Amino acid sequence: MALSSASASSSTMTPVLLVGVDFGLPHFDAELEELGLLAQTAGMQPVARITCKRKAPDAALFIGSGKADEIRTLAHMHGAVEVLFDQSLSPAQQRNLERHIELPVNDRTLLILEIFAQRARSHEGKLQVELAKLQYVSTRLVRRWSHLERQTGGIGARGGPGEKQIELDRRMIGDAIKRTRERLVKVKRQRSTQRRQRERRDTFNISLVGYTNAGKSTLFNALVKARAYAADQLFATLDTTTRQLYLADAARSVSLSDTVGFIRDLPHGLVDAFQATLQEAVDADLLLHVVDASNSDFPEQMAQVERVLQEIGASDIPQILVFNKLDALPEERRPPVLVDQYEVGGQLLPRLFVSARSGEGLDELRRALAARLMAAQEVLDMTPADTLELPDALS
Repeated sequence: MALSSASASSSTMTPVLLVGVDFGLPHFDAELEELGLLAQTAGMQPVARITCKRKAPDAALFIGSGKADEIRTLAHMHGAVEVLFDQSLSPAQQRNLERHIELPVNDRTLLILEIFAQRARSHEGKLQVELAKLQYVSTRLVRRWSHLERQTGGIGARGGPGEKQIELDRRMIGDAIKRTRERLVKVKRQRSTQRRQRERRDTFNISLVGYTNAGKSTLFNALVKARAYAADQLFATLDTTTRQLYLADAARSVSLSDTVGFIRDLPHGLVDAFQATLQEAVDADLLLHVVDASNSDFPEQMAQVERVLQEIGASDIPQILVFNKLDALPEERRPPVLVDQYEVGGQLLPRLFVSARSGEGLDELRRALAARLMAAQEVLDMTPADTLELPDALS
């Protein structure tokens, strides 16, 4: 899938047709709207969209043949050069749709992978995206070389050029996956060393987590007076940034990390590939779950974040909810107080409303962090020395 840069003007953006299939699940409209934002982030221009309702996907085309005909007509009518499905397609469905519609067909999974490839800046981030893309491509080799099979042999023909090319590609991709994993293992060791150094300094570690575009990087910059890249777009930040945050009320500094944003149906390959980056959240003493309070779909976005935290093993880490973008709320939706509690999974969690952009509520957030730090230090001071874990060198 050829994508132009996300900064391209609308005249140079790739015109695409969006397809959403409603299986009766909630939040369908919001999900299709998000697909449009993802497409724009990737340098595409949605020129039309089409929806349909189904009880279950069609095994061959995902949708019915009549709807596929409609897509082909609508795409040509609006000048779309690519069709983008919100749901993940199997290799066979993707191949069959391209033959029927006569245009390239891609899905949400590849779109997210392409955005990550565009946004990765660090060596680690690029390696992680490379691994995820290799894993994705390895499942679609038949689609690439099926045309060679049509050129040779008849019924019962075996060992054609397509089959041989698939085996060759499978071996090459397998080798590439192995090399990339080995390089990521080295990066993971370096991160582990850095974390152990922080632990030796008795550093309290806080990680920002949240749905993409919730304003994590803007909040990070506002708290630590840094200049980490922040923008009003999906996946503006892929690489983890860590800085020291001084909390005056506790007269101590903590380690604050900004992590990659989560999204609905985040490809498992990306979660697996980004384990080294997501480890910052897993090893945190406290998570700041940043929520876009101005987004009416925030409960579902919060649920998606909780699912990813569960997947990476970080669901039991204490959380403070930070409802950001207070400045974007209309007056009638502004909360009566900036500090209260909010139920998540049957548990009441502390919630603070802030505006990272204007600074409103940040003093209350700093005080809440200082209180958590001092409470954690009191527990540590009360713990008998013989129950503390020994350093690696002494255990």
